[in-house]
Order: sequence, then C-alpha cells, then structure tokens
Amino acid sequence: MTVHPVLTSPPAPATAPPRRIAVLATLGDSTAVGLGDSLPDRGWRGFGLLLRDAVGAAVLVNPARTGATVASVRAEQLASAVAAAPDVAVVFAGMNDTLRAHFDRDELAADLGAIVRALGAAGAHVVLVRHHDHSRVFLLPAPLRRALQGRIAALNDVVDEVLVAATRAGVRVSVLDLAALPGTYDRSMWSVDRLHPFERGHRLLAAAIGELLGTAGFAVPVPVGLACSGGRCVTDLERAVWLVVKGVPWAVRRGRDLGPVVLRALLDGAAVRPVPARARGTAR
Repeated sequence: MTVHPVLTSPPAPATAPPRRIAVLATLGDSTAVGLGDSLPDRGWRGFGLLLRDAVGAAVLVNPARTGATVASVRAEQLASAVAAAPDVAVVFAGMNDTLRAHFDRDELAADLGAIVRALGAAGAHVVLVRHHDHSRVFLLPAPLRRALQGRIAALNDVVDEVLVAATRAGVRVSVLDLAALPGTYDRSMWSVDRLHPFERGHRLLAAAIGELLGTAGFAVPVPVGLACSGGRCVTDLERAVWLVVKGVPWAVRRGRDLGPVVLRALLDGAAVRPVPARARGTAR
C-alpha cells in the first residue's frame, strides 16, 4: 500500500539513518481510544497500539477519551503527552467539533495551533489528520449532510493553516489526508456506527501513519498489515443492541446540535434567493 498525503513537512534526507521511536503519544477522541477495534477481553486496541508495535516504541502514552474536542485535547490531554517527551505525537481530533452546536473556526485554530506548538517544543514530530467526508459513510439527510460537509471543510482548512505555521516555526509535522487514503470510503473499514473504524480501518490508519513516519525518517521495523488478527468478532446481536441503545440516541442528539445550523443555512439561502417574477406579481 502506498499513501500519498496531500500535505506533509519535507521528508528526511535520504542519507540520514532512521530514527528510533522510543515514546509514542496518541491524543484525541474515540478513534484514538481505539473504539471499533474490539479485543477478546472487551477492551479496545486501535491504531495507537498497532502503531506502537509497528515502530517498536517502548512507551505509548494515550490520554485520549471518547467525545473529546480539540479544546478538550488541549485542556485535558496535552500536559500528560508533553510530560512524556514523545518522539512522535499523533493528534486525531476535530470530528466531534463538527458535530456540536457550537463551532468556532478561530477557536479551533487557536487550540490546534497551541497543541502542535507545545508538542513540537517537547521535541515531538507531530502527525495531524485531515478528515474525509463522513457523510459518504454515515448517511444523513441532505440538509444535515451539507452542514457537516461545510464544517469538515473548515476543519481541514484549519489543519492546513496550522501545518504551514508550524513548519515555519520549525516544528516537524506530517498530515494524513483521509480523503486521499485508498480504502477510506470502503464500508468494510467501518464499524456498525459508521463513525469509528473497524479493526481493518484502524489497521489502515496505523499503516498509513507508519508510512508517513518512514518518509519523515523514522524506523518502522514491522509495518502494519491490513489482515485482521487478534481482534474480537462482533456478533449481529451486538450490532443490533448497539443501534438501539447507543446509535439512535446519538443520532437524535447530533440532530439537535446541527438542527439550528441547518435552519440558519436554509434561512440565509431563502434571504438571498431571488423571488420569481410571477410570485412578485407584475404591474399592468
């Protein structure tokens, strides 16, 4: 598999020996926690553990939590990651921001920029993620889909800006563009909720990040394979229970969050839409 990220910092010189990753940090939301990649003991594995094994890191620091926004990553997770002085830090966050009623692009840029600067100052090579169009996997009504797409585009613009600013400041940053990653829109990559990667999806993420790190000059002794292994098979009954207990209530909550956004967009569109002549009436 070859990954072609759209944006990344310059690759390491070809003559430089690969750097070993002793400490790896993964910050972010439920995907960074590992949701979707279930283990036999009912715990979660996820791309972080897979990546740790691929690069041979002795320590994995993972303060990620479900529901985290970029602001909460900065407030609640950053300090422990910085204290560990990681060689590489992966920040997987932002999707929860796009699904909340409050979405402030400037606040998002300030928080993500602060996270990258702090990790860079601690000596870490930072990996960021540009998000794909989730509505192509998680089906939504057209108005909700358009609202979500607009927010994801704004989130990705912020990631691009943070990359440019960080690189100018001397921070080493790589960015994985999920929309350009082969397999992202394959339904087999996603768990029953269509929001969290299945085991194969987490493997795809770990393999792609490992490839980025290899380009950046890090040693990746055991690249991650995409064949599922070591996870727990989720039954159809468990999927059905999840949809009833978790999936439907979640969809209702997010619909309430995004509803005002959709309504504003519809009203704004109506305000600027020209009125047909026959509706205005004509002078005689």
